[in-house]
Amino acid sequence: MRQLLLKHPLIKTLTELRGNTRACVVTEPMWGLSMNLCLPYASVFMLSFGMSDSQVGIIASIYMFSQTIFAFLSGAIIDRYGRRWSTAVFDLLSWSLPSLIWAFSQSFWYFAVAALFNGMMRITTVSWNCLLVEDAPKDKITHIYSWIIIAGNLSALFAPISSILVSRLTLIPAIRILYINAFVMMTLKVIVLYRFTTETGIGMIRQEAVKGMTWGQMLGGYKGAVQRILKSPGTIFSIVVSVLVEVTMMINTTFWQIIASRSIGVSDTLLPIFPMIKNVMAIILFFTVLSRIKQSNLKTPLFGGFICAIISAVLLVSVPGVSVFGYALLVLSLLFESLGYATLSTLRESLVAIHVNPEDRSQIMALLQTVVMLVSVPFGYIGGALSDINRSLPFMLNIGLLILGIVATMYYFGNEKTRLSGE
Repeated sequence: MRQLLLKHPLIKTLTELRGNTRACVVTEPMWGLSMNLCLPYASVFMLSFGMSDSQVGIIASIYMFSQTIFAFLSGAIIDRYGRRWSTAVFDLLSWSLPSLIWAFSQSFWYFAVAALFNGMMRITTVSWNCLLVEDAPKDKITHIYSWIIIAGNLSALFAPISSILVSRLTLIPAIRILYINAFVMMTLKVIVLYRFTTETGIGMIRQEAVKGMTWGQMLGGYKGAVQRILKSPGTIFSIVVSVLVEVTMMINTTFWQIIASRSIGVSDTLLPIFPMIKNVMAIILFFTVLSRIKQSNLKTPLFGGFICAIISAVLLVSVPGVSVFGYALLVLSLLFESLGYATLSTLRESLVAIHVNPEDRSQIMALLQTVVMLVSVPFGYIGGALSDINRSLPFMLNIGLLILGIVATMYYFGNEKTRLSGE
């Protein structure tokens, strides 16, 4: 049994991890033990202060707008200060500080300010990803990202903590405690990750290359990166997939709690149980289905991811209420959601890592993140407005966007010459 386990591709990859990649993977569960305990209640927590569905959507749009600004600046910041330093400083500003603001929130404006700071996470999205993969074997990229998502899902085992706190203390005081825990855990994660990483080889080259350059000159370097993106069908396809996955996941994360709690009738105490079920399913799927994904053939998994996410949304809006049949439909919806978004989340990161030239990584990822966020900004408000009309409508919007993903995948892989030139 031990020998069979060690031969499993995911286990084999984990045992072979070294340096920065190992430090990033090993510390990732700390993110789940902080923010993932709060996320099942984030939208309902806002509604508890008298905010409407539209205002929750506006907060999501403010968050996306902030991400757009910092995504654009991220490449220059990361090249100037390095991957390691940027990850540490902006993790504190984008996660530790907002956690304190959320913990003491009183109204819409607290959440708006926290969303602005939280948007800085786009800098660490780029810097942390560079830290994760720049010194890693390229043929292990998909499995490495699988472990990152598994690590985040491990927090599912602690979801009952949220449920117990809410049942004992009621919603608002319980979530305040969870956000204080998030502040402590995220700050500890920053310290540990900084201690056990070093600047990447590409990072040192980029720091030397931009030494003495003004911020204007560094940002002006994006022009060349834009030209390289436009010449790479693979990178363009990566951006399209990233946009669609980002928007649909944002809508799903923001409005799932609302439809489950306020429309279907799931009690606040039970809300964390369903993400726990989803995360446990995702972990099982990674070790059974998703570990079989080959980087040489991403077409079929992409189709499967989009189709499963669509089935999940259809099942969710079909749940009639809190009955045995309703709960069965809800769990089945979560199963398809787990498979769909676990696949799409892994592949969108892998597509970018595979198609981007290592020396251009920070600039191209910055531009990619900027485009993703810029397109995503209106969808928080749109989702909120739709939810005010009918709480099923944001998920109907998701179905339409996921169908676009299928069309884009058919178009890209349908042209063999374009696919090969992108690789």
